[in-house]
Amino acid sequence: MKKILVPIDFSKQSDYATKLAARIANKTGAEVYLLHLVELPSGLVDMGAGSNFSIPESMMYLRMVKEKILSIKDTVFDSNTTVKYSIRFQNPFEGILNYSNKIEPDLIVMGSKGISNFDEILIGSNTEKVVRTSKVPVLVVKNNPDTFKIKELVFASNFKEENKKSFIMFLDFALKFNSNIHLLKINTISKFETTSVSKEKIADFLKDFDVPKYSIHIYNDASIEKGIINFANEINADLTALSTHGRSGLSHLFNGSISKNLTKSSLRPVITFKI
Repeated sequence: MKKILVPIDFSKQSDYATKLAARIANKTGAEVYLLHLVELPSGLVDMGAGSNFSIPESMMYLRMVKEKILSIKDTVFDSNTTVKYSIRFQNPFEGILNYSNKIEPDLIVMGSKGISNFDEILIGSNTEKVVRTSKVPVLVVKNNPDTFKIKELVFASNFKEENKKSFIMFLDFALKFNSNIHLLKINTISKFETTSVSKEKIADFLKDFDVPKYSIHIYNDASIEKGIINFANEINADLTALSTHGRSGLSHLFNGSISKNLTKSSLRPVITFKI
């Protein structure tokens, strides 16, 4: 891993993402790129006498932003970590993707402002848009990562052929941290198969890979979403990995709404890999 991109807006969730990126950089020696995006009001084109655009105020704002970024660089990151930053005038979604295409990071780390359930955290937000369209893995965090480790990793999948591409990226990530890999297949009432069939499917999936330190888990639950979250909670997983289609975001895994009683603590960091 050589480059990590972290979009920042100085929110609490942005701070969490920055801290997590720092921990990963310390482990991998990766460079970190901090990106702050300034979205100009729509229609702000005429900068003449009738415009509300103030160059002195804008320059003052940019200086303040730069000072904040430099403060993050000095206080969050180890002195051995190379940290670069960019301030761009663009809406968040387009700005993140454009800058990602420019620097070609190996990982994007983003904070999330989700309220209580999985769909509010990822679906319909800038984070979900990036997850859906990014060519590189996206790690989403919504809680303070001070005690975060990358030891117990869950790869939740249906283990079909199309997921092998994302599994290659996941495996590369897991091996960098010498993680224990938990291969998870969720069975539900509507999509049920016997444990033996599920295990055979996973074993066949693994024939093309050399996977050390892994275990296979078949978990029954009311829905795929609940099964992933409940299993991750049971084993105290550090990170859950999912595959995502570009055309449909997470909808191929998460069909329908998630139960409203899922608490904030139900969701651990999630990393997505594009199929």
